[in-house]
Amino acid sequence: MQSLRKGALLFLGMTLRTIVYVDGFNLYYGSLKGTPFKWLDLAEYFRKTLPKECTLVKVKYFTAKVSPLPNDPDAPKRQDVYLRALRAHSGAAMEIIEGHFLIKNKRAPLKADPSRIVEIIQAEEKGSDVNLAVELVNDAWLNAFDCAAVVSNDGDLARALKIAKQHQKKRVILYTPERHQKAAGRAAKLEPSAD
Repeated sequence: MQSLRKGALLFLGMTLRTIVYVDGFNLYYGSLKGTPFKWLDLAEYFRKTLPKECTLVKVKYFTAKVSPLPNDPDAPKRQDVYLRALRAHSGAAMEIIEGHFLIKNKRAPLKADPSRIVEIIQAEEKGSDVNLAVELVNDAWLNAFDCAAVVSNDGDLARALKIAKQHQKKRVILYTPERHQKAAGRAAKLEPSAD
């Protein structure tokens, strides 16, 4: 039935307006870090890889401004260069939505000797998954898309995806960054799984 619907859409010349929702940290740490693909042109990638009946309307990229850490004080500068490049290159096709980044000093047991307590720096990205879920549900209600392509492997998004599909009858394609290919020195494929 799904392939019949796709064929009918293409035959009638109809396309599905598609917004891509990218969990930036999930994509980076899941597929791009440590590979030569860190400068992936997201808008162009999805123009080429979305199903034929999908037309890219916008990429919404969710991230948080990182803070300098003792072991990586230049991380904010590198991230800023990347975000400015995304905006400049993709123009109106790219929207960057920011959460926030927290750094806490925390005490925790040492793995090798749990009786020893050490002080650690814990860095956490906050808000990106919630922002992504809210934007997706809001866009579904506003009828801003026919199809949502979501790049994440965060299970916290399941309810938002379900609402868009069940209540607003939207098509959802999930692209999950795969960590296991990173060790092979190449970017992981973002394999879509539809409805």
